[in-house]
Order: sequence, then C-alpha cells, then structure tokens
Amino acid sequence: MNPLTIEWIEKAEGDFATAQREIRVRKTPNYDAVCFHSQQCAEKYLKAILQEADCSFGKTHNLVILLELLLPVEPSWEMVGPQLQILNAYAVEVRYPGESADKETARDAFKLCRKIRAKARSQLYLGVTI
Repeated sequence: MNPLTIEWIEKAEGDFATAQREIRVRKTPNYDAVCFHSQQCAEKYLKAILQEADCSFGKTHNLVILLELLLPVEPSWEMVGPQLQILNAYAVEVRYPGESADKETARDAFKLCRKIRAKARSQLYLGVTI
C-alpha cells in the first residue's frame, strides 16, 4: 500500500476515534464535534482510496467533489452519494455560531460515518474494526 494512503487511513482513524469517544460522553457531550469528525473521517477515507488509485484530488473538503473524482475508478460508490451529501454539511456548518447539532443529529452523522468507513476499509482490504 502507498505510504500516503496509510497516512490518510491513520488520520481517518483518528477522526473516527474522536467521534466515537465524543458520542459516548454522558456529561457535556460535544455533538458538533461528533458531526465534524464523522465528516472528516469520511473525507480522509475517500482521499485514501483516491491516493491508492493514484488519482489527484487537491485540497478540498467537499465530499461530493471527492465522490465525483472517485466514481470513474470505483463506480460502486455512487450508492453512497446521498450519505456523503448529508455528511458534507458538517465540514463547516456546525463549526460556526448559528448552527448546532443535537444528540440525534450526532448519532445519525456517526452512523453514516461508520457505513462509509466500513465500505472504504473493505475496499482497501483492511477489514472492519469497531
């Protein structure tokens, strides 16, 4: 596996661990952080797959753009387009005043993250871990 692919995976797993920890917090949870790190995990896994396929992707955080770059190489990702669109909003919206995530939104974001992560890890032959 390409060394940069491994770095993207490691960074994705860091975001996954942060979202997973925060969704479990009982006292003063940060649901915005769950949403943000769920989006970041998905983004970095898409970049890992693109990196492994030797596709350039520039410096974007937009999951829809990353998906468009990925589809010619991996058409099976088309089915997760709607899920990526939902997660895409969490790259910016919940990080600024005026928009905050609640428990249900955070749970939904993390659930989508887990699905994207599982698909990516399977494609990268990593197996799915909890």
